[in-house]
Amino acid sequence: MDLLPLAALLMTLTAVFAFLNHRFLGLPTAIGVMLISLLFSAGLLAADALGGGLASRMETVFRNIDFNRTLMDGMLSFLLFAGALHVNLGDLWKHRFSIGLLASIGVMLSTLIVGTATYALLDLLGQSLPYIYCLIFGALISPTDPIAVLAILKQAGASRQLETNITGESLFNDGVGVVVFIALLGFIGAGHGDSQSAGAVAWLFVQEAFGGALLGLLAGGVAYAMLKQVNSYQVEVLITLALVLGGYQLALLLHLSGPIAMVVAGLLIGNHGRMLAMDDVSRQHLDKFWELIDEILNAVLFVLIGVELLVLTFAPSYLLAGALLIPTVLLARFVAAGIPLRLIRPWHDLGPHAAKLMTWAGLRGGISVALALSLPAGPERELIVTVTYCIVLFSIVVQGLTVGRVVGYLGGADKRPAR
Repeated sequence: MDLLPLAALLMTLTAVFAFLNHRFLGLPTAIGVMLISLLFSAGLLAADALGGGLASRMETVFRNIDFNRTLMDGMLSFLLFAGALHVNLGDLWKHRFSIGLLASIGVMLSTLIVGTATYALLDLLGQSLPYIYCLIFGALISPTDPIAVLAILKQAGASRQLETNITGESLFNDGVGVVVFIALLGFIGAGHGDSQSAGAVAWLFVQEAFGGALLGLLAGGVAYAMLKQVNSYQVEVLITLALVLGGYQLALLLHLSGPIAMVVAGLLIGNHGRMLAMDDVSRQHLDKFWELIDEILNAVLFVLIGVELLVLTFAPSYLLAGALLIPTVLLARFVAAGIPLRLIRPWHDLGPHAAKLMTWAGLRGGISVALALSLPAGPERELIVTVTYCIVLFSIVVQGLTVGRVVGYLGGADKRPAR
């Protein structure tokens, strides 16, 4: 199927599922459309088992969608920029040490803990996986997904301090996670080049992460200078679109971190461009435009996660491994978040339950699935994709639906009086 009919089918499904959720379920849009998408996929599979053949035809259609490229090379740039656009840079700077440690040391600690625990657990289950693949799995599942986190936190009622740390960490740690993932891929000959030495891995990290941040700063600065020279919301929106599309593709071309570049550019435009280079009319149009882009693409992404059920391999042993690794990943998240938070506690205390709150609010989402699907074909890939999918579903549905209650129960809710 060609691109346009595929896009039409996907957008139609998204619109119908969003309507059904809004009319009958009333869940957060991301969770609602994904649950309906899962039921839709499960219904097709059930009908196929009865001899309908519809699921097989739909599977053929959806196999034409490259989930990894659709998200990582397309949708992600828009979603990250839109997410960063309304994050207060002053709040981020105030919590820079906790966010920086969580997004860097936290991700690497989690990668090591999850990888080692996965290696031991799968060996006990008779599903042995090479240690390097276990570390790769640890890298792709460790970052919290900003797309999932930002969508849920809007309705969770979290305190400003907690929301800033979770949002800031999630915006940056997915870029760090992707860099660690790419570096580890080099050890199986599937990365950007030869990264089979510690020095090469360190240089790749510097090149991707810091290079991406610098590119985002430069591209955002150019866009900001252009925004100051015009007073037309049509042109100003067009400039931000060019920044996202052109900046992300340039990052990919230069082998820099596109996610980090978009976060930095979004923070710059959101905090300086909106306030210093636009009037109220332009600001309102820009905000509405990117809010719509964020909502639409977010809904499409979660529908895509749901229909991936049609194209995955669900062997019973894989499902068992996925179920057992859910608490393993949560425990690794608790340890990886707790250690950095304890290190900074003498200077910056986020509260007695900060690690617990950040563990349960640390949702995994489409980025983890996309990275898993990007692995080279083979039995290792099938196992990792299935396990990743199980963890992502649990994270979005169970954690996503209960994070508000957990925040309130552990004392992380916003205590400021309502206006």
